[in-house]
Amino acid sequence: MASLLDRIPPSWLVVAVRSLLALPKPVRALLGGSPIRGEGQTLDSDMRLLLRLVELENLSMSGATPEQGRAVLDASAPMTSGPTIPSQVRELMVAGSIPARLYTPVGLADGSPLLVFFHGGGWVIGSLNTHDSTCRFLAENAGARVLSVDYRLAPEHPFPAAVDDALAAFDHAVAHAEELGADPALVAVGGDSAGGNLAAVVSHQRARSGGPVPVFALLFYPALDPSTRHPTRERYGEGLFLTDADMTWFEGHYLPDPADRTDPRVAVLLAEDLSGFPPTYLATAGFDPLRDEGEEFAARLREFGVPVALRRQPDLIHGFVTFLGFGNRPREATAEAAGALRAGFAMAATKKTKKT
Repeated sequence: MASLLDRIPPSWLVVAVRSLLALPKPVRALLGGSPIRGEGQTLDSDMRLLLRLVELENLSMSGATPEQGRAVLDASAPMTSGPTIPSQVRELMVAGSIPARLYTPVGLADGSPLLVFFHGGGWVIGSLNTHDSTCRFLAENAGARVLSVDYRLAPEHPFPAAVDDALAAFDHAVAHAEELGADPALVAVGGDSAGGNLAAVVSHQRARSGGPVPVFALLFYPALDPSTRHPTRERYGEGLFLTDADMTWFEGHYLPDPADRTDPRVAVLLAEDLSGFPPTYLATAGFDPLRDEGEEFAARLREFGVPVALRRQPDLIHGFVTFLGFGNRPREATAEAAGALRAGFAMAATKKTKKT
C-alpha cells in the first residue's frame, strides 16, 4: 500500500491540496478528467478531482492491514476536512471505558440538544480525529452539542462489540445529559456509513427495549444489509472511493461469522419490526455502492409510519461528510442535514413542552 503519504510530510500535502482547491473551478474540473455519469446523474467535478488524488495515493483498504488503513485515513483526513471550526472540545470517558469527545459550539447555553455521533470507517478504521471536522460542523450548524464516540474496532473487537459500545454510549448520554450540558429529553443519534449503521441499530434496539429512544436519527449513507449485494454495489463498486473490495474487506473483519450478517443488530434493513424508530433524515450519495440499501431502508421506515426525509445527493460519493474542505457540494449537503437535525430537535422540544 505504498503512498505519497509515506514520503511527504502531511502538512505539505495539506498545503498542496488547499492550493489545488484555490484554482478556478474550470481548471479543477479539467484536472479531474472526463465527466462521470450514470442513471442521469453527473458526478461533481471536485469529487472527480478527489478521486484522481485517491487513485494517485493508492488509498484502497483491501490491500492493507487494519493498522495501515487506520494510519492512512488519519493522515489523509486533514487534506479534505477544511479549516477548523472553533468549538469548545472536551475529552472524556463514557459508560466507564469508552473514549469520547464532546463538542460545544462557542456560546451555546446549557440545556441544549445533544447528538451522539458514531464515525464511519467500516467498523475497522476511523477515529475521533478523522471525523473531528464533521462533528464541529454539525455542532455549529445544528446549534447542538455533539458527543463523538470512539467505539471499539474490528478485527480486534468484531461484532457485536461496536454495537455494545454504541448502545452503552447512548444510554450514558441520556443518563448523564445534564452533566454534558444537554437536555436528557433531546438526545439524538447520528453517524456516517458504519457509524450510520450503529446509529440505526441503536434507534431500533432502543425502540424494541422500551427504554429511552433517540428523538431523531441522522443517517449519512448508512450500511444496513451486509447479507445482500444490492444493485448499486455492482454499479458503483469500483473507482468511486468506496469499492466492492473495500466493503468485502470491512465485512470480513467485522463479521467473520457469515451467520451474523442477517442479525438485525447489523442488518437493520432486515428487521421485522421498525415501529417506534425515531424521525429520520437519511442522506444517500448518487455514486455510492451503499445507496440502494439506504433508500430501501427509508421506504421500510415509511411502511411503519416513521417520519423520514430521504435526500439523495446525486452528484456526490460515499464519505462526503468528511470532505468538507473539498469544494462546495459536500459542505452544502452536510449543511442541509444539519438543518434537518436542528428542525428535528425543534419538533422534539415542542412535543416535550406540550407534554409538560
